[in-house]
Amino acid sequence: MDLPVMPPLLPMLAKARAGVPDQPDGAPEWLYEPKWDGFRCVVFRDGDEVLLGSRNTKALDRYFPEVVAAVKAELPQRCVLDGELVVPRERDGRVRLDWDSLSQRIHPAASRVAMLAEQTPAQVVAFDCLALGDDDLTGRPLHERRAALESALDGAGASVHLSVATTDADVARGWFETFEGAGLDGVVAKRLDGPYRPDQRDMVKVKHHRTADCVVIGYRKHKSVDGVGSLLLGLHGSERMHMVGGASAFTNVERKRLLDMLQEYRVGEDVTYSGEPNRWNAREDHSFVPLRPELVVEIEYDQMESDRLRHAGRVLRWRTDKSPEQCTYDQLEVPARYDLKDVLAR
Repeated sequence: MDLPVMPPLLPMLAKARAGVPDQPDGAPEWLYEPKWDGFRCVVFRDGDEVLLGSRNTKALDRYFPEVVAAVKAELPQRCVLDGELVVPRERDGRVRLDWDSLSQRIHPAASRVAMLAEQTPAQVVAFDCLALGDDDLTGRPLHERRAALESALDGAGASVHLSVATTDADVARGWFETFEGAGLDGVVAKRLDGPYRPDQRDMVKVKHHRTADCVVIGYRKHKSVDGVGSLLLGLHGSERMHMVGGASAFTNVERKRLLDMLQEYRVGEDVTYSGEPNRWNAREDHSFVPLRPELVVEIEYDQMESDRLRHAGRVLRWRTDKSPEQCTYDQLEVPARYDLKDVLAR
């Protein structure tokens, strides 16, 4: 492979902001895009050589052979694109992004990789062009890279898509409210005159933030600190308690304090969590310490994926004023359903 931009490459990142930034008076400053919550992927193609680089530069090509084939069929002979790997699936008559199916694609067994590539094929949504032909575009302003991206995807087909974009802040705010129903994660704003800065937080991301009261049903020990690594959270369903995810991001002082506080609620020895393992690290320990379901905590979260938190929540406060029985799915806000095909067709 011999491209003007070569792997490994750490992609440009975003910093969080509370709301979609307004355009200043005069010429537009921002380009707004939906936030595609899949696997970040930098696509390198030089003829028949294709490499799919992850956010931390790990190669993804062996897990997504159908994407490698799509890149060869639908993209220019020599290009480097920044984008997201997603798995669209139909649910209740609508197509939306399926995070669970995407996460299951990282598997060590070649036979299972081949099976999943056929059963839950991934697609690429591209939102930046870093190189085209012999031209390194990373130093060019975004509006020039966007034009190059549109040119590169002019012949794309069913598996490689151009991310929708707008310079209208009100349109972007509308996307923030509606596109979540198709499995998207918020809105990203990029400076139209900005170059591509690998591993720098030069973009702005606006994500959904909601709160929920959950029952603390267990904890995992921290790997290197004598304290709690994460809390396991539950919600009452129609017939039983459901494990919905976890909360983490504690300071070392908090980890040790939590470990002391939770000892009186322990109900037995460590057990093994029966959920899907982390396929980036097959040796990761998935045991946890079960607790009596008596403590309630208020968390902040972004999205639900089916009946679970898509990402780990953040503890806001302990709710001694709430009973565990009040922690049900009824409190969760459910976004209006939206079809992913309508997003991609814009």
